[in-house]
Amino acid sequence: MARLAVAAGLDVVLSNSRGPESLAPFAAELGKGARAVTSEEAAQVGDLVVVTVPLRAYAQIPAVALAGKAVIDTMNYYPERDDRIAELDSGELTSSALVQRHLTNSQVIKAFNNIDFLRLFTSARPTGAPDRSALPVAGDDPVAKAQAVELLDALGYDVVDIGALADSWRSEPGTPVYVEPYWQHGPKGWMRKRWGAGASKPRECRCPPTR
Repeated sequence: MARLAVAAGLDVVLSNSRGPESLAPFAAELGKGARAVTSEEAAQVGDLVVVTVPLRAYAQIPAVALAGKAVIDTMNYYPERDDRIAELDSGELTSSALVQRHLTNSQVIKAFNNIDFLRLFTSARPTGAPDRSALPVAGDDPVAKAQAVELLDALGYDVVDIGALADSWRSEPGTPVYVEPYWQHGPKGWMRKRWGAGASKPRECRCPPTR
């Protein structure tokens, strides 16, 4: 995503849990449009903040620094990695609604969660291209959602609005739009290796059918 954003002429601020020095070589590789900072700094200076961490670490996202910001949640719930979260297992909440509850004063948008990082980069196309892909977006705040749509367009994607955060289960693991459509256009062995042999099939969706 950072590579696509820099290529689109956007200023990119990168952070991770290991500190900016660990990202300095990558930022230098991206060029003058990118720099590495602490997570707190990234939260404070970003006009639109993209969060990609294991879902089990969602409570560590700096809520105070992100107050008033539009936050794109790219995370997915994998019980085998994140441990069991009762509210998600029961369908009481979607994972993005859980993140929104933590980021009380931010506007959370679900996006970029249904495509793997390799295809995210290679499938980007200019506006109007006949083979341009569309990615699902969900959110409760129309202004924040519009910001996300603008970013997606800049990075090379059309958008399918799938509704509010309560509807974001439609792009979660176990649904037809999750990753599998993009595997048809390239090798998927690396994903199987990372998530196990069962990764070639969508995980069973536990979401109530009445949603």
